[in-house]
This record gives sequence, C-alpha cells and structure tokens, in this order.
Amino acid sequence: MTRILLADDQRDVLEALRILLKGESYQTESVTSLAGIFSALEKKDYALLIMDLNYTRDTTSGQEGLAAIPKIQEIDNTLPIVVMTAWATIDLAVEAMKRGARDFVPKPWDNERLLTIVRTQIELATALRRGRKLEAENQLLRGSMPNLIAESPAMRPVIEMISRVAPSDANVLITGENGTGKGLVAQALHALSPRASRTMITVNMGGLSETLFESELFGHVKGAFTDAKSDRAGRFELADESTLFMDEIANIPLTQQAKLLRVIETGDLERVGSSKTLHANVRIISATNSNLQDEVAAGRFRQDLLFRLNTIQIALPPLRDRREDIMLLANSFLRQHTQRYRKQISGFDETARERLLQHRFPGNVRELDHVIERAVLMAQDRQIRSGDLGLTSGGADSRNLEEMSLEEMEAFLIKKALARNDGNARKAAEALGLSRSAFYRRLQQYGL
Repeated sequence: MTRILLADDQRDVLEALRILLKGESYQTESVTSLAGIFSALEKKDYALLIMDLNYTRDTTSGQEGLAAIPKIQEIDNTLPIVVMTAWATIDLAVEAMKRGARDFVPKPWDNERLLTIVRTQIELATALRRGRKLEAENQLLRGSMPNLIAESPAMRPVIEMISRVAPSDANVLITGENGTGKGLVAQALHALSPRASRTMITVNMGGLSETLFESELFGHVKGAFTDAKSDRAGRFELADESTLFMDEIANIPLTQQAKLLRVIETGDLERVGSSKTLHANVRIISATNSNLQDEVAAGRFRQDLLFRLNTIQIALPPLRDRREDIMLLANSFLRQHTQRYRKQISGFDETARERLLQHRFPGNVRELDHVIERAVLMAQDRQIRSGDLGLTSGGADSRNLEEMSLEEMEAFLIKKALARNDGNARKAAEALGLSRSAFYRRLQQYGL
C-alpha cells in the first residue's frame, strides 16, 4: 500500500484524513508536530506528505510550516508536499509553492479535489523518481561502459536489468539479433560486478570446432593429442574468480553440452588428458541470436543446460526498434573513426541523417558501425553526405550484381538473407546453405 504522512496539531483533522485516504487504499501515518515530521522522514520513505502550516496555539500566519518546507526537502527532495490551512490566502498559497510545496488545500477541504491532488502528486513523484533512477543508472553505465549508448525507451528495461543483476553472481543469457550489442551488455554486466577487477574471458562458441571444444574450454596437458606440445589452461581456468562470456551459445554441439553442464553445475573440470580435478569459480554470461526454446523443442539444445544458463535473461531489441539511438550511435562511431583515420569531419548533413533513420539495418548496430566507417573513408567534405553511406532505398546496392566484386556480392546476399529472416542468423545461414560457423565468419568479415 502507498504510504502517506499526515501532519496536523488537531487529531480530529488527522482522523478525518485517515478515513478518507483509507477508502482509497492508502496507508497513513500521523504526527502532530513539525518535529514529528522530521522524525518520521528519518525512519521511513513516504509517497506524499500532507501537512498543516500552523502548530502553535492561536498562530494563523503559516510561517511555522513555510519555514519547515525547505528543511523537509533537504531530507527528500522528491517527496511531494501538499499544505493545508484554515487561514488560506492567495499570498500564503503562492509563498508555499515558492518554497517547494506541490499544492495548497484550504480547510475545510473538498474530498474529491483532495483525492485528485493526492493521486496526481503521487503519480508525478513516482515518474520523477523513476526518471532520476534511470538517469543515475545511465550515468553509471556510461562511466563504466562509454560505448553502451542506450537512451531510447526500448532500451530502458535493458538498462534497468543490467543495474539490477550486475552486482550478483547470477548466470545471464543475453538474446537478440546478430549485431545488437550483446557483447557490450556482457561487458557492462562484468564492469558493474564485484568481479570487475579481473579480466572477463570471452569465447565465441560459433567459431569452435567439435574437436577443439574441450581443449578450448577446459584446457589440455602436454601430449593429450598430436598438437598438444605443452600444458594449456582452458577458458574456465582463466576465468576463475571472474566472468566467462560465451557468445553464440546455441552453436555448442549436442554431444558436448553434457560436459559443459557438469562444469557449470559443479565448477569442477579436468584438462584433456589429465585425471586431476580442478575447480573454477566462474560467473557465466552467454549470448545467442537463436530462440533456445525452439532449439530445445527441435532436440538441438538441452533443456537442463538452458535452465542453468538463463537464471536471468536480457533481451536486446533490434536497432529498428530503438531509432532514437541511431544518431547517437552514429555520432559516437563518427568520433571513433575520424580519430582512427585522422579525418576532419564534423557531422552528418540532413540527407545523411534522413537516410540513416530510414534504413532498417538488418545487421543492427554492427552494420551501422561498418556504414559509418565506410562513410568516413569515402567522405570528401566536412560533413557526411547520403552518398557516402553506401545505402540506397530499401537497403539494396544501387549497382548491378555484375558490377560487384565477389566479396561485395556475398555481403549483399547476406544482408538480404538477414533482412528476409528478421535478423535471425541461423535461418539466414540455412537459406544461404552455409554452416553456422562459416556464416558467422562472414558476418565478422563484412561487419554485419
């Protein structure tokens, strides 16, 4: 229940307010002095304060209450204050509002008007607190991870979830289309965690062959296989007391999933070729652009492994659903690439901005980065123009296929396949007749 603090030196007034507000499911606490207000605020949080302005007998000026308002705000500057007095004047109301009160109600009050004021002020205060909380979280994330740009409404749940779960050791599964920034979210989770002083270890599961899977993750001893010329620690050992980020987790071969599950459950592992059991205290963050529930239903992914991985799930929206971030991201990439290539470019002209905002970006943020890098290299003026971006209507290349190089044609076909399949890399790979690992190598090669 929403808690409201009532302050008045007349107990019959406090009781009348209590009964009125109880009928609207508000919880109330009452004090009869200004000292009582300060004492209550030091002990608890309240959604609203309704206070009388006069507390000394035969005093009608309201100066006692007026003087207290700024002091109350020093304790909680988001607490809405509604003042009441039987000696209401226009000047007194104006002065109360100047000092920080949100509204002014004369006694005797109108019940419906008072209830409307209460509801409105609580809603406004709640929105203000949420906005300040979100801004504080954004500031924290920007300080720890300046490349994580997330100002759009679609990204607010992501920011809130990162700030909530980062300090824990809970395993996190990050989902979203290819290129949405899952790696940056993993970095933010690690940077805001108690493990941040140690390096986060990353492994791309899509790039591991089945024969190297155990060696890469668990390590090996000298002579374990033909090319094992020395002992080698695996990613789990390297991530001891830190975070292990496993990207493209859906690509783990089914035959290896049981081995990974055991290590995640117990923390115990053996290097390939060794019978000595090691222990690693690792927090797991994984990512995928696949629907793992569909993979489980198709028999390609273990249900029990999924349960271990997605204690918390963070779903990243595609760039087309967070268009408020497009120009923020574009300007950030522009700063990076102009510095890298030592070019003097101040920004984007109007045609370039419109073109960026119209494009669907099937490759999401990674594609946007690649587009801006190309534009920086191609630009001949102080501003990026539409033609520098290499984007045309519908995202297709304006040239005929016959005019493209083999690499340009391949990149074009991959973009089209991603667009047809709403950014789902597995479906796009199947449509092109490519294995997942081959498809992911090409995505990295072409910046998609």
